[in-house]
Amino acid sequence: MDITRDGSLPSIWQSMTVTKGPQHNITDATGQLWDVLIVGGGITGLTTAIRLQEAGMDCIVVEAHRIGFGTTGGTTAHINTMLDTPYHTIENDFGEEGARLVATAAKVAIAAVDRNVSDYRIDCDFNYKDGVLFAETDDEAQTLEKIYTASRKAGVAVEWTDSVPIPVHFRQAIRFPAQVQLHPLKYLYGLADRFIQRGGVILENTRAEGATYSEDQHQIKTSQGLLRARRLVYATHIPPGVNILHFRCAPYRSYVLAAQLEDDSYPNDLVYDMQDPYHYFRTHVIDGTPYLIAGGADHKTGHGDPVRAFRELRAYVYKHFRVSSIDYQWSAQYFEPADGLPYIGKFPGSDDDTYVATGFGGNGILFGSFSGVLVADMILGEDNPFQALFSPSRVKPVAGFASFVKENADVAYRFVADRVSVDKLNTLTELPPGTGAVVNYENQQVALYKSPEGATVALSPVCKHAGCIVVWNDAEKSWDCPCHGGRYDPYGKVLSGPPRSDLQEVRLVQA
Repeated sequence: MDITRDGSLPSIWQSMTVTKGPQHNITDATGQLWDVLIVGGGITGLTTAIRLQEAGMDCIVVEAHRIGFGTTGGTTAHINTMLDTPYHTIENDFGEEGARLVATAAKVAIAAVDRNVSDYRIDCDFNYKDGVLFAETDDEAQTLEKIYTASRKAGVAVEWTDSVPIPVHFRQAIRFPAQVQLHPLKYLYGLADRFIQRGGVILENTRAEGATYSEDQHQIKTSQGLLRARRLVYATHIPPGVNILHFRCAPYRSYVLAAQLEDDSYPNDLVYDMQDPYHYFRTHVIDGTPYLIAGGADHKTGHGDPVRAFRELRAYVYKHFRVSSIDYQWSAQYFEPADGLPYIGKFPGSDDDTYVATGFGGNGILFGSFSGVLVADMILGEDNPFQALFSPSRVKPVAGFASFVKENADVAYRFVADRVSVDKLNTLTELPPGTGAVVNYENQQVALYKSPEGATVALSPVCKHAGCIVVWNDAEKSWDCPCHGGRYDPYGKVLSGPPRSDLQEVRLVQA
C-alpha cells in the first residue's frame, strides 16, 4: 500500500511497506452508540483509543485521510525527557511543583510507548538513546547551566559530558540518558493493527464536519454519514472550527533531511544544538542503510520561505558532515503553545464530554502519547495529578473573541468574485507549471495554480477557517494559512486542520 502524507515531499518513513488490516466503512459504525468517538488517527488518537479499549470501552476512530497522513508521517521521532520548553522556563511560569509534574509526565509518556511496543510486540526500531544538548557560545553556555540545574531539580536525569557525537566545536554539553527513537509509522500501524484486532473500528477518508450534543450523546456529522457517541475526543493536532485554542497555539513548519555520509560519522545518540531555531540530529537504519536525519530551519507556517529553509538546512549539514547524498527532504507541522505547555483535557467552550489535546511543540510523540494516558484517565474517572496543570481551561477567553469570529465569517467571501475571465488572468501572470501564487485581479485576490500539464486552477485564497489569506508553499506544493496553520493541496482540498471545508473554486471562463 502506498503511504501518503500532508505534503508532496515523501518522508523517509514512507519507504516502508504496509499490509493493511481489515477495512471498515460507515455501515460498520452507524447503528451503534459508541462509548467514545476519536477524531484523528495519529499517535494521540490511537493511543487514546487503545487505552480506552483495554478498559472495556467501545471506541471508533475517524480519520480524514489515511492513518499516518498527518504529522506522525513527518516527525523525526525524537522522544525526550528534555523538552522544547526548558525546565527553568517551566519552573518560572508554573513553579517547582509544575516543573516536577511536567518531568513526570515525560517519563509516563516514554513508559507508555515502551509498554505498547513490548505488550503488542510492535517491530518499530524502538531504541533507548542518550540525548546530548550542546552550547557553542558563552550566552548559550549560560542558558545550558540553567537547563542543567532546573532539569535536575525537576527530577530529570542529566549529567555534564565532554563529548558530542557529531563533528562540531562546542563549549559545554549535557547528556540526558534514556531518551527514545523509533520508526513512527511502524509504531503507529502497530497500534492500529492491535486496535482493529481487538474489535476497534477505524474509518479512513472520513472527515468530521461538525457535531451536536443532546440527551447525553454526540451526533457527529461526517463526510460519510452520521455517527453517535457518548464522548468525543479531538486528536487532530489542532481542534477544528474557530475556538480560543487557535489563539494560543502558533503553527510552525520544521524541515528535515535524510542523508547518507561518505564516512561513518553517524551519531549514535540524539543531538541538539542551541541555535534559534535549533538543529537536531539522529541516525536511523532503513533496510540496512544508515541515514543521518537532520532537522531545523523552523519558521511560522505561511511566514517563511520553505525553499530557502531547505537550502539553509542543506548548507548547515554540508558544513559539518561529509555528505554522499541527500535521499529525502520533507517538512512537517507542529503547534507551539503560548505558555510552553500543551493543552490536554476538557475542550473549553465545547459540549459536555468533549476532549482535546494540542500544542505539543516539537515533542509530538511524547505529548501525543501522554495525552492518550491523560484523556483516557479523565474519561474513565481515574485520579490523575496532571489534569489541572495541562487543562485547556487555564486559557481565559479574550475580549472581542465573538466579534472576531463574526467579522471573519462576514469577510470570507468579499475577496473574490465567483467568475473570473481566464483571458485576463493569463495576461496578468505567467506561472511556471507546478507552481502557484496569490495574484490581484481588479482589486480582488485569486489563488492560482498551474498544474504540471499546464492547466490553470483558480481558487478563493480565503482560508475557510477564519478568513485569512493563504500563501503558496512551493516546496510542499500546498496552500498554507499564515494565521492558524490550515493547509490545502494545490486544488484547494484540505490537507490538515483546523479548516473543515475546501477552498472555494473560482470558475474560469472565456472572456
